[in-house]
Amino acid sequence: MESFPHPLISVVVPVYGCESCLTELCSRIKTTIDQIPANYEIILVNDASPDEAWNTIKKLSKQDDRIRGIDLARNFGQHHAITAGLDVTSGDWIVVMDCDLQDQPEEISTLYEKALHGYEVVFGNRAERQDSWLKKKSSQLFYRVYDFFTGHSSDHTIANFSISSRKVVEGFRRMQEQNRFFPLFIQWMGYKTAAVPVEHNARKEGKTSYNLKKLVTLATDAIIAQSNKPLRLSIQFGFLISSVSFLYGMYLFARYFFLSEPVHGWTSVMVSIYFIGGLIFFNFGVLGLYIGKIFNETKARPLYLIRETTEDLYDTSKRS
Repeated sequence: MESFPHPLISVVVPVYGCESCLTELCSRIKTTIDQIPANYEIILVNDASPDEAWNTIKKLSKQDDRIRGIDLARNFGQHHAITAGLDVTSGDWIVVMDCDLQDQPEEISTLYEKALHGYEVVFGNRAERQDSWLKKKSSQLFYRVYDFFTGHSSDHTIANFSISSRKVVEGFRRMQEQNRFFPLFIQWMGYKTAAVPVEHNARKEGKTSYNLKKLVTLATDAIIAQSNKPLRLSIQFGFLISSVSFLYGMYLFARYFFLSEPVHGWTSVMVSIYFIGGLIFFNFGVLGLYIGKIFNETKARPLYLIRETTEDLYDTSKRS
């Protein structure tokens, strides 16, 4: 019987604030992938973690050359760190997961088995999320607002934890927008996608870096990057206000000329002026956001900058 080589599975992990989890994370990834069985590489991307994560990554890489490290020059954000990791993968299948052990490494085999049924992308469905009530509700709100503005139908239980084929990752690497959101980009591409239930654990170390301000910024960036509906809504709302004002003006005109009733209401006039002025500034703000994002894209700056990498980062000859 003809034997086939084991597939190579690349695991990309953005690292921020979870230095103490890395050793256990890599050990559990190794054990899981060895049981598939498959070859593997683990790519740990240090996104300027404030702890000693980079030193730990270098130690792990020295112990096992299948563990590769990338140290970004500064904090570029989770989704830029994921991009940096994906750019150096060489696997047949690529797993993206978080570093805090909320994504269980043992579930990689679940994702992989589902992918073998003809799917090009498989996401982990966190039906029972072990997060705070506020984080779960803010996530639901984010996707509801995002779906409203983009016309998509998203699942708030799905995040980064996924496995994708090499073809999908190559397609993702061609998307060079500065505003990045990994799961939404993958879903936009339209490849055959599935989701499977996975176990989701409580965060083992630290706390999430996504505060309310960052969540609002992320939502704004995601909506502006994927939809021009806010612009169209501002036009429609402006037209509605103009129509109402015109009809009200005709009503006052008729009262004055046909019923000889003088028009009173200095207060109402001032309130109307301030109301319209506020709408104008709001619309200018929405337009300014789009212009600002266009300005960022036209600068064509790199998505990330690398300060340092572990040994043999681009040398595949030593990997099994």
